[in-house]
Amino acid sequence: MYNCDAINRLVTYIQKLNGIGDKEKLASMVKKEFGLIQDRKVFYSPDFAIRFSKAKSKRMSNTVLSLSALQKYDDEPFIVCIVTPDTNHMMLANSTFLKKISHSSQELRIDNIRGSFNGSDIMLDFDSMENEPDNFQRLFAYHAGFSFQDNLERLVESTNDIVGRNLKFPVSPADEDNILSSVERAERFLQSPEYVDLNNDLDSRVARVQGEIAIAAFIDNVNMRGRVIEYLITDDGSTLKDKIINALHSDSPLPTFKTEDKLGDYSKTYPSYVTETDIKTKVLFLDGNPKAYNIDKLLEFLSTQKSVYMIYLLGIDENKNIVARLVSAFDDRLIGATNLQQHWAGRNSRGVAQFNGKALVTILEQDNGSRINHNEAKAFLKQLIDR
Repeated sequence: MYNCDAINRLVTYIQKLNGIGDKEKLASMVKKEFGLIQDRKVFYSPDFAIRFSKAKSKRMSNTVLSLSALQKYDDEPFIVCIVTPDTNHMMLANSTFLKKISHSSQELRIDNIRGSFNGSDIMLDFDSMENEPDNFQRLFAYHAGFSFQDNLERLVESTNDIVGRNLKFPVSPADEDNILSSVERAERFLQSPEYVDLNNDLDSRVARVQGEIAIAAFIDNVNMRGRVIEYLITDDGSTLKDKIINALHSDSPLPTFKTEDKLGDYSKTYPSYVTETDIKTKVLFLDGNPKAYNIDKLLEFLSTQKSVYMIYLLGIDENKNIVARLVSAFDDRLIGATNLQQHWAGRNSRGVAQFNGKALVTILEQDNGSRINHNEAKAFLKQLIDR
């Protein structure tokens, strides 16, 4: 969760000390002013973590931190303060904003978090935004949409040239025909009794656990929040679901559980359609840009003849009221709110897409069904194929 007041106060305080030129003195003053706890080279609070480095300029090559240490603070804004003779530069260095791991990273794997990152490994800009304090809130909203595991897989591939688990889907001419015709399938589905059935099914599932969803909406960790809510909606009544419900009501630690890393969270098959639905939770009073989908997984699914991909948006407000909308992934408002993250696209992947959270709020506030702009949707799919 991004505490705007706390971050703004920190930034203002550090900027007032521009020219101090002494990282140890600055760190000591910031620690005292904000009551921070020191963990080796990192100073942290419930609202942020910060690491101080000294360099001649903002473009420094010094080693900043180990990836395993960053993992502990990756759910809150992790700030690197570069103390130069004239200016105290600040950048976000959460895992989303790292290009690769540089130091002692030869053994870095998905199951072996090794190595450290340098200042030169931190992205100076992201999604056309400079990595600077004025953009911290918007940048962190993008980071919150990804888990550390998501970024770890990307960093392993970019660091060691390891082929990722999700290979780039080879689109044949026949596949491309099926992918592009998925727009017509989606249009037919939206006008069908099957759409009404799927919408009613999901709404009924939400109604059965709406009290628990309202509690889960206030879990600070955005990825855990989404996983818990998805599990509550899609699970048909397991012992684990009972344990999660009991933990939510008793404010106890949640049990350990895993959700499958699939394209959708809920699958349902009809005679004429095979549907995958991705459940996206949006807490209406918090910033956040949720991860949309893995592009190669989407194309592979849409290359099958009956495939229909839907997004079930679930909004929760401060009063714990819940609103839901079942829309096509080709909804023109959704396409307009989809960012294709360039830093995820590599030799072996087309990367991932991410939704703009504010646009999701607009869709949730409107009650006029799902709408598809035929030509726009096909152009968007062509753009995905050509990545």
